[in-house]
Amino acid sequence: MTFCLKILGSGSSVPAYGRLHAAQLLTINNTYYLIDCGEGTQLSLMKFRLKQNRINAIFISHLHGDHYLGLTGLISSMHLLGRQKPLKIFAPPGLSEIIAIQLKYSNTVIRFETKLTELTEDTLYLIHETTTHTVHAFPLSHRVPCWGFVFREKPKPRRIIKEKLPDNILIQDIARLRSGMDLSDQSGKVIYKNKDLTLPPKKSRSYAYCSDTVYDPQLISYIKGVDLLYHESTFLKEKEDIAAKTYHTTAEQAAKIAKAANVDKLIIGHYSARYRTVSEFQSEASKTFGETELALEGKTFCVEE
Repeated sequence: MTFCLKILGSGSSVPAYGRLHAAQLLTINNTYYLIDCGEGTQLSLMKFRLKQNRINAIFISHLHGDHYLGLTGLISSMHLLGRQKPLKIFAPPGLSEIIAIQLKYSNTVIRFETKLTELTEDTLYLIHETTTHTVHAFPLSHRVPCWGFVFREKPKPRRIIKEKLPDNILIQDIARLRSGMDLSDQSGKVIYKNKDLTLPPKKSRSYAYCSDTVYDPQLISYIKGVDLLYHESTFLKEKEDIAAKTYHTTAEQAAKIAKAANVDKLIIGHYSARYRTVSEFQSEASKTFGETELALEGKTFCVEE
């Protein structure tokens, strides 16, 4: 089953050198999640042949323009393309007013329902849940209220070894096996051990998104052990003083967070427009955390089960 992240935009406040504003698409099986929606998001979706009306929910980290200014246009396009199913949006307070004003003065009435949930808590907390996975939000330290997100698959059932199943086994017995139970007779005697008829469950995968934030070790407890971590790295170490003043992070600092959090892979992005090329970001971060890759438009990162 699919657990893949597609980079749609990797730049920061000003689009530069082919890098668009922040946007990512996370696919968990058949569910599409858009994370941030800067200008150019629709163009990236079309370029990479991703159907925007398949998006189930949108997560906006904060209300700086490079992270949300593409949203009203995307919603309008969804309307024009005939979307009917509801769209869930999770965002800081104020976004609903911004969208309402833009739609009001363009005399646009959206044909589908938008369900906007405001982010308010200053700790890790559940904001969205399905039968297979959860989404938690957590606070980041930036110049305006800002949140990160952790997407985690729920524990999966054990896998049945079909060729070892006894004849005429009942459906409820298969359910017990998948939950890890042995099979017993009416007297309580174990007649089939779970370990003989099943294999361990497939891996439950995870992804954490740390949008704009100053270097903050307090984040480590929220993202510990995830398979994929995206952490902003607006500047290189040489601009560490500017990063601190503007509440951003360097590539080296992002790598320190990844190492301390014991994640499997780090993805860095949100590059400042002062950098024409970004290969040096990977070089800098990899000295601290070897499993570092660059967020580049069109690049896909998948986690296997």
